[in-house]
Amino acid sequence: MARAAARLVAVVALAGAASVAVPAAVAPPPAGAARPRVEVVASFYPLAWAAEQVGGRRVSVTNLTPAGVEPHDLELTPDQRDAIEDADVVLVLGNGFQPAVEDAAEDRDRGTIEVLDRLHVDADADPHVWLDPNRMAAIVDDVAAALADADPKRAATYEANAAALRERLAALDARYRSGLAQCERRLIVTAHEAFGYLAAAYDLRQEGVSGLAPGAEPDPKRLAQLADLVEEKGVTTIFSETLVSPKVAQTLAREAGGLKTATLSPLEGLSAREQRRGDDYVSVMDANLARLQAALGCT
Repeated sequence: MARAAARLVAVVALAGAASVAVPAAVAPPPAGAARPRVEVVASFYPLAWAAEQVGGRRVSVTNLTPAGVEPHDLELTPDQRDAIEDADVVLVLGNGFQPAVEDAAEDRDRGTIEVLDRLHVDADADPHVWLDPNRMAAIVDDVAAALADADPKRAATYEANAAALRERLAALDARYRSGLAQCERRLIVTAHEAFGYLAAAYDLRQEGVSGLAPGAEPDPKRLAQLADLVEEKGVTTIFSETLVSPKVAQTLAREAGGLKTATLSPLEGLSAREQRRGDDYVSVMDANLARLQAALGCT
């Protein structure tokens, strides 16, 4: 009896040892399981929007610039720097538009797209290329190519999504061309000169109070020059911008004899209110068009 009990104890001990020594088998992923999404980091809203539209559910997009933050002023957190380092694709504008982001992305050896370099834009030129829908379409093509390089098996999907987006942008361009074709005035006066590409695309003339520097203090001599110009050209409206203080535009409106002010979005980012409404690049561009038509007396 004692020998039987001893044998039973030995068998139990051996079974326990075997369960410790042999790891449980790991089940293979089910057939047809979804591949991991492509990790994309975009420096600010227009690039993030393009990546979301082209990538759809197959990408995870991180926009480094929060809602309501002026992108030029962005400083990165340690987590954001890690995200840039680990991403499959990083999209930046370049030419010093967001120095902190560009510095963090500089050491990457893969998947970094500098948009202005791809579009052959000089370093000292207006960086706001995305405000011309046709140039935005070129950005879309670059995004699609970057996603296809990172995820070749889905390249056809990215190209199809890019083609659909180019159609939306072509329709937006057509609305601008027809909407701004017949106008009493063609001069737009803005707080800073963010709308040069838009103006060039649709035969408008832009004059800004503070050049390319947003929020710069207005120069009294420049204010006096513009006050004379708006009187000469019959300008009715001075444009301020979202994400930037309206004080510069308001100062010129007073200097020019009490003109109206209105807001144009340079689409560097969406406000929290625009996000809540579900706005996007196209809807904000359409809102800009309506304000331009009102200010310029378009029919």
